[in-house]
Amino acid sequence: MRHGTPGARTPGGTLAAVSVLVVTDERFLDHRPGESHPERPARLEAVWSGLDAAGLGDAVVRRPAMAASEEDLLRCHPASHLSSLIELDEAGGGRVDADTAMSAGSWTAARLAAGAGLVAVGALRDGEADTAFCAVRPPGHHATPTRAMGFCLLNNVAVAATVLADGGERVAIVDIDAHHGNGTQDAFYTDERVLYVSCHQWPLYPGTGASDEMGEGAGTGSTVNLALPAGAAGDTYRYALDAVVIPRVERFAPDWLLVSAGFDAHRSDPLTQLGLTAGDFADLTARLVGLVPTRRSILFLEGGYDLDGLAAASGAAVAAAIGVDFRPEAASGEGPGRAAVDEAAVLHGLVER
Repeated sequence: MRHGTPGARTPGGTLAAVSVLVVTDERFLDHRPGESHPERPARLEAVWSGLDAAGLGDAVVRRPAMAASEEDLLRCHPASHLSSLIELDEAGGGRVDADTAMSAGSWTAARLAAGAGLVAVGALRDGEADTAFCAVRPPGHHATPTRAMGFCLLNNVAVAATVLADGGERVAIVDIDAHHGNGTQDAFYTDERVLYVSCHQWPLYPGTGASDEMGEGAGTGSTVNLALPAGAAGDTYRYALDAVVIPRVERFAPDWLLVSAGFDAHRSDPLTQLGLTAGDFADLTARLVGLVPTRRSILFLEGGYDLDGLAAASGAAVAAAIGVDFRPEAASGEGPGRAAVDEAAVLHGLVER
């Protein structure tokens, strides 16, 4: 990270007992989808600032990203999808759709972002840290196997999950971005090896993620959507964890937990209407990483478009992942959405009708 190395002590003044691997790279700044685009390089700089503000010091283990190999990308995306992005890259960039564009540095950044999770997997297997955060861009969870969309070119979390699943591991993905991760859902909709759970605002772009979207074929029941109304806040999310997310993940018994850590559910985000704070993201992250053994959880940066909110929420979340209580904002309270959580609990057999 470009910011100065923080002190070696946590905000409470004691040395951290556990560590977090942060996989990031300045080449992510070379992805420039447009001068006024919400998914701008300043987002990553805000995340770096948020991590520095958390004061984690020597508890942070830094690693640069490495580009995903063609072989690993092809596990998730067909050759035709990769070829279309390469052609646009060779042309110097251009528009993919109304929301998504490439610049001269975008293809390199996208391959690095898709490979960051694999760097984290290898480092965690080697015991280099206790958990990991991939601070990457472009984000990935809207990229379907065959289509770039929603600011996303390649599906970063899906690439990592597919490599793990192909190696015989059971993988749970929990997506807390305010927008539904349609691309991740599409990648695993018929795949029983991967559990996909999403808490998102409904209705909202991209229009997918209704509660009755539950998977098909062998994957029936392995997709869980909690479609929350505008205004849902911290208590709603904590209720969702207790009633649906945690029991469903525990029933699945994953070997790995991957979190699509979008921070656009923050109350200040300009693209959404949810009510979370940095304190809420701390609560969510601490409970999620506790669902799997040490060295088996990875957070992936997705959305978050208010720079101050993004900095505060990402710093609080990463600190919470290693048990450090850094809360630039208090947790929020009541908000709507309990009925949507109850509906999902019934649909997935977690409570009786």
